[in-house]
Amino acid sequence: MGKDIEVGGEVQAKDYHDPPPAPLVDAEELTKWSFYRAVIAEFIATLLFLYITVLTVIGYKSQVDTTKGGDDCGGVGILGIAWAFGGMIFILVYCTAGISGGHINPAVTFGLFLARKVSLVRAILYMTAQCLGAICGCGLVKAFQKSYYHQYGGGANSLADGYTTGTGLGAEIIGTFVLVYTVFSATDPKRSARDSHVPVLAPLPIGFAVFMVHLATIPITGTGINPARSFGAAVIFNQDKPWDDHWIFWVGPFIGAAIAAIYYQFILRAGAVKALGSFRSSSAM
Repeated sequence: MGKDIEVGGEVQAKDYHDPPPAPLVDAEELTKWSFYRAVIAEFIATLLFLYITVLTVIGYKSQVDTTKGGDDCGGVGILGIAWAFGGMIFILVYCTAGISGGHINPAVTFGLFLARKVSLVRAILYMTAQCLGAICGCGLVKAFQKSYYHQYGGGANSLADGYTTGTGLGAEIIGTFVLVYTVFSATDPKRSARDSHVPVLAPLPIGFAVFMVHLATIPITGTGINPARSFGAAVIFNQDKPWDDHWIFWVGPFIGAAIAAIYYQFILRAGAVKALGSFRSSSAM
């Protein structure tokens, strides 16, 4: 498709053509093993993500519990929790990108579906696998840390005291926008073709985006930006407060993902301008 062309000692960008959009409904995917392999990869990746990160959250809370001999300055702190989330995303996206695309997040899948990068069938199966993986990951945490699990909140997301619902919703929208915008930028094949002399390891900026968003929003919502993460923890913890606030962790990420998809595809990639140009060319004929 594209190749580097050397002119006057300089390497020019590769030729590039946008791939065709994914079909809205692609029933043929259901007949391919590669599709089911990708769904399994999303399930296992989300399970591992929740297992490591929720254990980190619970471990930190137990280490700073002064009533149990803990230390206010002990544990990994918010910085360590943010590193756990960002680091696991980096690892898991790196491991699964070549199999499933490494979504590990229904909001990411939703954004890519809106941009016609995945079909509706794949999007639904991915989201289902991600939610089931999150439930199983939190279930493992509860099984291994039963004495601490309920005592320290089960890693469930909820709106922190002193913050309004609007603030929490806004934090989730903006945080997810940052993440999904980074996903689009880091995985853009046109950018890879144009800037082939600047190699970009896509999982790295995606992991850093998760890390930075957690630093900003842990004090507000505990940081969702991933509906499967919030759903899995809420199902296993199963207490009123996380369920009362749970809608924030679906509505916010989905709105943020939609805005990121529209912004990147139709403004930065000029999709709207291209569509208008095609329409004018057709009309002129």
